[in-house]
Amino acid sequence: MAAMLVDLPIDHFRLLGVSPTAEPEAVLRTLQLRLDRCPDQGFTHEALNQRAELLRLSADLLTDPERRGQYEATLLELGQDHPGDATGLELSSNLEVAGLMLLWEAHAPHEAFQLARQALQPPQAPALGSSRESDLALLAALAARDAAVQDQEQRRYESAANLLQEGMQLLQRMGKLPEQRQVLEHDLFRLCPFRILDLLSRDLAEQSARHEGLMMLEAFISDRGGLEGSALEGLETAELPAGMDQGAFELFFQQIRRFLTVQEQVDLFRRLQEAGSADASFLVVMALAAAGFSQRKPERVQDARTRLEELTLDGLDTQPLLGCLDLLLGDVDRAERHFASSPDPALKTWLSAHPGDALAALCDYCRTWLGRDVLPGYRDVDAEAIDLEAWFADRDVQAYVERLERQEQPRDWSLENLSPLTVDPDGTLPLPLLDSDSPVDDKAHQEDGAVAGFAWPSLPRPSLQSMPQLQWPKLPQPSRSTWIGTGVFLAVVLVIGVFSVIGLRREAEQPQLADETSMDAPVDQPASDAQQQSSDQDAADASTENGVPDLTEAPEPEPASAAVAESDPVLRSERPSDAQLEALLQAWLDRKASVLRGDGSADERLQPIARSRLINQVRQQRSADQSAGLTQKIDASIDFMRVISRTPQRIELRADVDYSDQTLNAAGTVVNSTAPKSLKVTYILGRDEDGWRLQAYAPV
Repeated sequence: MAAMLVDLPIDHFRLLGVSPTAEPEAVLRTLQLRLDRCPDQGFTHEALNQRAELLRLSADLLTDPERRGQYEATLLELGQDHPGDATGLELSSNLEVAGLMLLWEAHAPHEAFQLARQALQPPQAPALGSSRESDLALLAALAARDAAVQDQEQRRYESAANLLQEGMQLLQRMGKLPEQRQVLEHDLFRLCPFRILDLLSRDLAEQSARHEGLMMLEAFISDRGGLEGSALEGLETAELPAGMDQGAFELFFQQIRRFLTVQEQVDLFRRLQEAGSADASFLVVMALAAAGFSQRKPERVQDARTRLEELTLDGLDTQPLLGCLDLLLGDVDRAERHFASSPDPALKTWLSAHPGDALAALCDYCRTWLGRDVLPGYRDVDAEAIDLEAWFADRDVQAYVERLERQEQPRDWSLENLSPLTVDPDGTLPLPLLDSDSPVDDKAHQEDGAVAGFAWPSLPRPSLQSMPQLQWPKLPQPSRSTWIGTGVFLAVVLVIGVFSVIGLRREAEQPQLADETSMDAPVDQPASDAQQQSSDQDAADASTENGVPDLTEAPEPEPASAAVAESDPVLRSERPSDAQLEALLQAWLDRKASVLRGDGSADERLQPIARSRLINQVRQQRSADQSAGLTQKIDASIDFMRVISRTPQRIELRADVDYSDQTLNAAGTVVNSTAPKSLKVTYILGRDEDGWRLQAYAPV
């Protein structure tokens, strides 16, 4: 019976390990070297003898000029007829093991493993306990390991893992070579981080591969005892998962994070936090903040803030980070209080040299924090897209901040809350000083200073990163206003560019349900800004059609000697528009300025737009100036205005007033002046029988 033939995907040149141009002398030297260097991994003597026989057969052919010439012509013809196909050898089955050994030695471990595994399968499986079975099992284990190494070098980590698993399963099924099985298992264990990297770096559309990679990552972290590696204490390097100490793991984890989406990280860190990882509890805060800012979802920023407030980590100063999250939620007052509570002197030094005001510095810090510590490290987040203007201009952000605002009771402007000031018997509210009478905190308007030689201080991080602390200095504490949520967006110039005006939410006395209507809200309050504007415009149009003079624009400032002779600009509309309200405030500023300049009486100029208490105070102020031979030249204009609350009888407004003044003596010489500045003022309008009038105002 003829012996079975085995096809081996190798030619005589590769089998012997010589170049196709090698001379006969070189072929013989190579033969001797190969015979002297036999594999010592444990092959049987019979397999080694077969190997030597095959090497001699190849050397004989390549040193015989005639046979070599015919062989080379055959190789050339096959290459022309079947380009790209590998040239093979036909061997008798008794030389199969030797041929596979030489194929493995020729750096073709993938082919050697597959052929050895096939030879161990029925119907050509060797007899149990035979030397052939032992040699093929050993060859399969060695070839699987070398093939996995080749795949790792080509960054095909999942393919390498599959080869190792197949080799382990083959040996386990045969019950052979337990030591080799342990070696393969150890290689597979050390390959775990690379497999995770391979699976997670694939396209996002490969959901099954990504899911497998995420499960492997979580299991790998859990085996280490969390991100902190608490289960590694006392282990030798060889015993560490994947052979990684904590430093190597941190480098790997920083690399792997770049392939995870922000939502994948949120979910992963939440589960690790529930398992007791302290570092994960901080990282889920950062991931939620990144998700909220990049996706314009302020509710996720709020979630991050709530978690951070409950977080306690040794060496981590959370106050500046809470301040940044408060800023993103429009709560500047609380943001400044958190920064002021930070113990780090480095930030205080930086802020003291910051050329902008408190809000500009806060925005500068927040933008740097977002760009350095929050947004980098996610597959689907653009770390360069740090646009605070776009954040505060977003409708969802505005709506959410307004919902937060509605959960807080509006400030009570009752007489009890103004008890430190005097109240007239007629029940009108007192007039807090403004303009030239108002003391100004010059600390908020210091001259710009240069930041020289100062590097931005490192921001706090968990133990996976450095965690130095920062401190925010003592800052002025202005009341909060609602600058966002109306669709009107004011941009202010900061030291490094144009930032948005932050929505400053009002300071609450007591919480209120999110969907509960405020006690001050009218029952017919419109459901949207568009409806509000439509209602305002309808009311203004109706008033004009009925011949009732509504105040629609502020009067132009008059010359110092001009007489006052315009009609009473009483605002009669039940629901005046924002433009009408702003015009009323501007009229108040202009007419008060003209009275203090000496043009007309307070009663004549102010009675149509203000209540008696305010008129009396302006009259007394002008009388005092006249007695001293002084006049005031005031320049005040409304730069920005927003309606805070509105009821049928009361409207609360918040305005930015650009203001400057000069006090002149009888000779016209300036004896005192106030440099141009911006003042924040709250105004209260009350509805009388004939229309709306200014009832009270207070500098913020």
